[in-house]
Amino acid sequence: MINRVVLVGRLTRDVEVRKTQSGLSVATFTVACDRRGSRDAQGQTADFISCVAWRQSADFLGAYARKGALIGVDGRIQSRSYDDRDGKKVYVTEVVADSVQLLESRSQSQNQSRPDSFPAYTPDPGYNTGADSFSADDFNTGPSLDISSDDLPF
Repeated sequence: MINRVVLVGRLTRDVEVRKTQSGLSVATFTVACDRRGSRDAQGQTADFISCVAWRQSADFLGAYARKGALIGVDGRIQSRSYDDRDGKKVYVTEVVADSVQLLESRSQSQNQSRPDSFPAYTPDPGYNTGADSFSADDFNTGPSLDISSDDLPF
């Protein structure tokens, strides 16, 4: 089974770092990830994904990451539940970060005109992505090899 998540987005608030009773650092944060041109029923164009990081990653985020910073998160989805003060069961789904990276310098993130605005990808107009842009000649760049099935290792 594979449970792998890669996120790129902006922090919606400053990272909150706490220590467990055993002294481990744990950081909680939310990453806003653009949906690329689609809107849901409420007009929302981004998903706000709860994340948690532990140990050195948590300390790093607490020291250097601020609201609006562009961040990359590599981790896994994890579900858990707990009972709140009223005894009601609360279910949580979050991304547990295995690694985190700041994807721009602090000055770049501070110079953003709107931290919650995401640049849209626009392909280079001179780049043709259609299948008809290739021809057989594109792949004939050298001498052909004469290999029999007896020469193959499998």
